[in-house]
Amino acid sequence: MAWTKYQLFLAGLMLTTGSINTLSAKWADMFSAKGCKDSPEHAFAHPFVQAVGMFLGELSCLAVFHMLLCHDRRRPEPKMNMGQSFNPLLFLSPALCDMTATSIMYVALNMTSASSFQMLRGAVIIFTGLLSVAFLGRRLVASQWTGILITILGLIVVGLADFMSGHKDDSHKLSEVITGDLLIIMAQVIAAVQMVLEEKFVYKHDVHPLRAVGTEGFFGFFILSLLLIPFFYIPVGSFSNNPRHVLEDALDAFCQISHNPMIILALLGNTVSIAFFNFAGISVTKEISATTRMVLDSLRTVVIWVVSLALGWEQFHGLQVLGFIVLLVGAALYNGLHRPVLARILCCASVEEEEVNPVERTRLLDEGRVQEEG
Repeated sequence: MAWTKYQLFLAGLMLTTGSINTLSAKWADMFSAKGCKDSPEHAFAHPFVQAVGMFLGELSCLAVFHMLLCHDRRRPEPKMNMGQSFNPLLFLSPALCDMTATSIMYVALNMTSASSFQMLRGAVIIFTGLLSVAFLGRRLVASQWTGILITILGLIVVGLADFMSGHKDDSHKLSEVITGDLLIIMAQVIAAVQMVLEEKFVYKHDVHPLRAVGTEGFFGFFILSLLLIPFFYIPVGSFSNNPRHVLEDALDAFCQISHNPMIILALLGNTVSIAFFNFAGISVTKEISATTRMVLDSLRTVVIWVVSLALGWEQFHGLQVLGFIVLLVGAALYNGLHRPVLARILCCASVEEEEVNPVERTRLLDEGRVQEEG
C-alpha cells in the first residue's frame, strides 16, 4: 500500500527534525566565546543548560495538544480522543529519569562524536528488554534475545571504532571519548527505567501522547531550571570545562550567548526540533506503524553520520559503519522487523505450491494413479 502525501510528510519531518536535534546540540558544543567579566574565550560547555532547552521543547508539546484540542472542539463532530483523566504526578518519576538521562547524554556529547552518540543510544533495547522481563513479567521470544546479543556486539564494535579513532582525534582526548561512550550507555539504563515506569504506571491511563510528552517536559523544565542554582556552586574540578569548574555555570552560558549570538541559533534548533520530532514520531506510529518509526530512527543515525563527515566534524572509520550495521540488525530483530519479511517469503512459497499442485494432479490423473472424487 502506497503512502499518502501526509504520511510522507510525517516521515520526512521525523527524519529531518530528529537529525537536527542531535546535530544542533553538537554544533552548540563546538562554539567558543568570551564569558562573564571578559573572561578569556572558551568552549561552550553547558550540557545542563542545553537539557533545559530540550525540556522547553517537550513542554511546548503541551501547548500543541491544547491548540489541537481547541481546533477539534470547533468541529461539528469532535474526533480527538482526550484520554482518561489522570494525576499529573504519575509523570514525575519518568520525568526525573528523562531529566537525568538527558543531562548525562549532553555531558557525554561534549566528549564524543555526534554519530557515536546516536549509535550508542541503541543500547537502550538491551536494558529495556531485561527490565521488562524483571519488572513487567514479560517473556521475550528467541528473536528478541538474539537481537539483544547482536546489539551488545554492535556496541563493542562502535566502542572499538571510537577507541581506535581517539588516537587520531585532535578535538577529544582518548580518555574523554571512552568516558563519553560509557556515560551514554549508563544514560540508556536510566532511559530504560523511564520506559518501564511509563508502561507500568502511565500507559494504562490512556493519556494522549502529546499530553504525556508535554507533562514530562513540564516537570523536567522546572525541576532542572531550579537545579541550575545549586549546580552553580558545586565544584567538580577538571570534569567541567567552564571557567569556574563548577557542575554548571548558567551565567557563563548566557554571557557566551551575548558575545556570540550564533550559539542561541544552535540552542533554538535543539529546542524547536525536539518538539517537532516528538510530534512527528507519535504521528508516524499512529498513521503508519511503530516499525516504520524504528526504521526512520535508524536512518536518522545515517543522516547524522553523513552530515558530520561532510562538515568535517569527524573522520571516516570503517569499523563505525560495521558497528552501525550490526546495531541495525539487532534493533530489527528485537522489534520484530524480520517477521513481515519471513511472512512474505512463506506467502510466496505457498502461492508457488498452489500453482504447481494442479499441474501435478492432472499428470497423476492422466497416469491413472488417482481417482477423481464425485
